[in-house]
Amino acid sequence: MTNKSLDVDARPRRQRRKQERPQELLDAALELFVQKGYAATHSEEVARRAGVSKGTLYLYYPSKEELFKAVVRSNLSNLIAEGADLADHYEGPTRELLMDIARIWWERIGSRPAAGLHRVLLAELQHVPELQRFYAEEVVAPADALFKKALQRGIERGEFRTMPIEEACYALIAPLLFRALDGGTLWAPPPRPIEELLELQFDILLRGIERRDGAAPVPIPGSAHPPNAA
Repeated sequence: MTNKSLDVDARPRRQRRKQERPQELLDAALELFVQKGYAATHSEEVARRAGVSKGTLYLYYPSKEELFKAVVRSNLSNLIAEGADLADHYEGPTRELLMDIARIWWERIGSRPAAGLHRVLLAELQHVPELQRFYAEEVVAPADALFKKALQRGIERGEFRTMPIEEACYALIAPLLFRALDGGTLWAPPPRPIEELLELQFDILLRGIERRDGAAPVPIPGSAHPPNAA
């Protein structure tokens, strides 16, 4: 009777362990990709760090390429999808929507090891065209679409002046990416909390794109699509 009780208790524990294993593998892979880079990370190392055999790793992720894609989807793609859903159902001012997206991005990516995936991309993925295309399709394009949609929302609601959406999108995203890529290596961390830095950054940018009736539009040098008057 005692043995039967132990067996009954053990099955749920094994089942929970099996269910948690994919995430444990993704966590181990993220750490190694960020620490060592894509080329220098080997599947055997990921398996060891996760405490499983190489064969077990391949049951979930048949190759290093598939493992990297899964890491990107888990840490970046899913969050961008959440941001898109937030934008679709947001009822407040667009200014606050953009701030909420930025805060969520920083809390879930910019301030965490996942930010290192951007460094891996810049340093190595140009040598792996398949993964570079994957990253562009899974991360870059959806992130651009999210910010463009939010900016267009602000224009249509009369909150922002008419502007070249493409250039404005880059102006919003670039400082966030720089902060994540830098990681405090080139510029010392600001004395105030990063949330206050983000708020100040967006305040400066958004005051520049908010609609002010009667104000003359400021053309963007080199732009093929100069802004219209508000």
